[in-house]
Amino acid sequence: MTATAPGTWPGTDPLEAAKTIRGELGDPHLPFLVELPLRGVGADAVGRTAALLVDLPVDLQPHGWRLVDRPGIDQRRAVSLLSRDINTLADVIGEEEAPGSGLKISLQGPLSLAAGLYLHNGERALADAGARRELTESLAAGAAEYVSRVKAVARGAALTVQVDEPLLDRILDGRIPTASGYRTLRSVPPQEASLAWNLLRESMLAAGAAAVVLNLPSARHRQSGSGLDLALGAGADGVALPLGVLGNGDWEGIAEAVEAGKQVWLGALPLPAAGESPRQVTALVQDITAPWMRIGLPLRELPALGILPAGDLADLTPSSARRVLERLTQTASALDQLAAES
Repeated sequence: MTATAPGTWPGTDPLEAAKTIRGELGDPHLPFLVELPLRGVGADAVGRTAALLVDLPVDLQPHGWRLVDRPGIDQRRAVSLLSRDINTLADVIGEEEAPGSGLKISLQGPLSLAAGLYLHNGERALADAGARRELTESLAAGAAEYVSRVKAVARGAALTVQVDEPLLDRILDGRIPTASGYRTLRSVPPQEASLAWNLLRESMLAAGAAAVVLNLPSARHRQSGSGLDLALGAGADGVALPLGVLGNGDWEGIAEAVEAGKQVWLGALPLPAAGESPRQVTALVQDITAPWMRIGLPLRELPALGILPAGDLADLTPSSARRVLERLTQTASALDQLAAES
């Protein structure tokens, strides 16, 4: 069983973070290119992904990132921070005798990015179908370059791309507020979301990515379907879901995904409160195996799952974040042993 984390990390030092993450998440686990949002402008999720866009420059305004005619200092800072992170990772991997078989990078998905970027008129890009289409095409081109850059320093590791869509439910339900805040934007059709994800995935696979996993941290089962169904219908190689909110319908979808050979990552470990230890291994194993067995999946197939924290590690202290990774790998080992004995 594989343990990983969403990608964010506390602190501002990419070298220290990279060494810690790769030290805790050696094979068979999945280390990741670190994101350090505490560095400020350009290190946030929207700015970091906007730095990948091709021919769509951005700058930062009081209300958020805005699409503009020419790049400015804010975009140059975002580009510089990402380059520094990749170069630092290259240095760390270059010093390792056995660099590991896998590596993960992440970026904001086209829907959540469109909700976080603003047009010249001050409205969100999500409000304009043409802007959404142009943004998706630009992101697909930039993400392919991103994959190529990281693959070049990964020393043969298979590259998994995590596409984050934290606002998916609100976007599909029409609950994203307009810039004024007096009304909400019209919902995006699920078919458009599927097409956007598929375009992004195909571009990154062509650039050398081994798999693309959609991270849906706010996913919930809806009458019109689930984020899991939509993601897998778009061709995603896997999906990451929050364990704590999954219902029977979600677990039935997970069973189908596992049987189809898809990757399923569960946000299984709640973030500990300040000064507290992470949830114990025995409790985490029970959290996962109880619904797993309830839907009739055999314990021997548990290694089909991956596990990760149920939140961003940037909210913790570095020592607490490291303990979370330790607890995840301990839990993965316990689940592997349970699967081997069944």
